[in-house]
Amino acid sequence: MITAIIAEDEDLPRKELRRMLNELWPELQIIAECEHGADALDAIYTHQPDIAFLDIRMPGMSGLDVANAVKGRCHAVFTTAYDNHALDAFAAGAIDYLLKPVAQARLAEAIARLKARLASKQAAPDLSQLMSELDKRIRGNAAERIRWISASVGDTIKMFPIEKILFFSSDEKYTRVVCGHDEAHVRKPLKELMEGLDPDIFWQIHRGTVVRADAIARAQRDDMGRYLVELHGSPEKLKVSQAYAWRFKPM
Repeated sequence: MITAIIAEDEDLPRKELRRMLNELWPELQIIAECEHGADALDAIYTHQPDIAFLDIRMPGMSGLDVANAVKGRCHAVFTTAYDNHALDAFAAGAIDYLLKPVAQARLAEAIARLKARLASKQAAPDLSQLMSELDKRIRGNAAERIRWISASVGDTIKMFPIEKILFFSSDEKYTRVVCGHDEAHVRKPLKELMEGLDPDIFWQIHRGTVVRADAIARAQRDDMGRYLVELHGSPEKLKVSQAYAWRFKPM
């Protein structure tokens, strides 16, 4: 029995992909549907599927982050709404991708390749290095990088230069912006802020936490085996979720 998960944060595309897979590959068993990248990673570790259909852009952890974290545990097929320039990067890496809205003929081609790989018992490749390069190329097409964060505190507007910010953390309504000497809250969701942050400088370590990489002093395991990050210039310890623990594995 061949198994798969689908990770897509929008209901209609997710349901449509499942419908098309049921029609084109009825013997394939969809064992989990996920709306977030972190949920997809948990599903891969829990269910150990043969295939993961991963949306490139999901809240928090992207499909690229998931593929990077699982390191060849299953075959990956990416769904994306990016333009041809970005798709060139996928083609160069011989990675299966589906341009949204997914065309039935294109899905049939991907299925044929997956069946061939599985029939020959071809191991799923470790895409870590390639995913990192794709992430840079795709995010390079994102919105202009943020240089300043402005936050309203009563009658005062606080200005935070991006190079001074240690970390961002989100709650239900606000995003907390923390520097070494000050902090404030902004109404812009962390997901939107991340689109303007350089992923080589700011690392996501939890669904609700993004930290400046060069501010990290150390990552220490607690009694439960979970990482806590300590920062230069801040007394706070930040939790690292399992989905992002791969960032701190020894070289």
